[in-house]
Amino acid sequence: MSPLLHFVVDGPADAPPLLLGPSLGTSLAVWDAQVSVLARHHRVVRWDLPGHGGSAGDLVGAGATVADLADLVLAGADELGLARFDYAGISIGGAVGAELAVRHPERIASLALVCSSARFGDPQAWRDRAAQVRAAGTGALAASAAGRWFTPAFADTETIATLVGDQRAADPEGYAACCDALAGYDLRAELGRIGAPTLVIAGRQDTATPPSHARELVDGIGGAGLVEIPGAGHLAPVEQSGAVLNALLGHLGRPQSTDAARRVAGTAVRRAVLGDAHVDRAAAATTALTADFQDFITRYAWGEIWTRPGLDRRTRSCITLTALVAGGHHAELAMHVRAAVRNGLTAEEIGEVLLQSAVYCGVPAANAAFAVANKVLYPDDPQDGH
Repeated sequence: MSPLLHFVVDGPADAPPLLLGPSLGTSLAVWDAQVSVLARHHRVVRWDLPGHGGSAGDLVGAGATVADLADLVLAGADELGLARFDYAGISIGGAVGAELAVRHPERIASLALVCSSARFGDPQAWRDRAAQVRAAGTGALAASAAGRWFTPAFADTETIATLVGDQRAADPEGYAACCDALAGYDLRAELGRIGAPTLVIAGRQDTATPPSHARELVDGIGGAGLVEIPGAGHLAPVEQSGAVLNALLGHLGRPQSTDAARRVAGTAVRRAVLGDAHVDRAAAATTALTADFQDFITRYAWGEIWTRPGLDRRTRSCITLTALVAGGHHAELAMHVRAAVRNGLTAEEIGEVLLQSAVYCGVPAANAAFAVANKVLYPDDPQDGH
């Protein structure tokens, strides 16, 4: 059997399958913010482009086409036994989905094209980028990636560093072959052949595939819907994760959830917010007395509430900190100060939340909270916040 793309599968094995395709220069981690919620109702299959993440760089060669990438995705779907599936993809990942919807319509149940295009600009620019990467690697592109991917307002430095690191680590030949594929891609004349229910999502501040590209897709695909996301650049699922998730959920529908699905999603979010070490300690300390409670908070607090798309995790952290200050739950407050940092809040922003809580929860409560937060954020500082 020929080598396959690297796939990661989340969600119940018997749930409707959903394939998620990445953007050029990123790994399947570009969907991290959505996968835990999507996996409540779907068997979510994320894949890496050749030379990206866990996929080998020689799966395609010079002169590769988007059709070649689509064939690799189909081979992976066949290996997983997926005869028909929903599909969502970002940029080149969206182009792969559109290619599949045209060439293999029987395989695509629904399609979502995110910050994508029927033609990605001047083909020569992609050939030039391929030559640059083959000669000098991806380092120079990685250095400027954040400016191409995000608006200037996006300040999640940890996420930016992770995604830029993925581009820096990409295999030059695999990356260049994907550039070749984009150079040769032009589906404009065939958009009318896409019959799957289609949603097009655009980042309003996307300079790589501007909203005009999204409107061209919508005009060419019969019955397609369009959602433009304010405050989003090219990687809209990262920069405006909640808005993109809401759009996808509306497009895909919201099947009845199950305890098993909530447990899987809750465990994933709990680990993402609190860290593996904390969750592992809690699991190891579980007794016959506390087992049902641990299952309850995993399914309900983490699997039902923290996975809801209406608020992002930063906002949920702000609300949680305030509630814990009001209740005087200091051990939980310390845990959630650490969680707030993991969710992207700075020490200064946490301080603002606690200052706001002084007005509505009382100065003594906030005073104690500052002491707790100070010990977490500045463990070597002798001050206790009083």
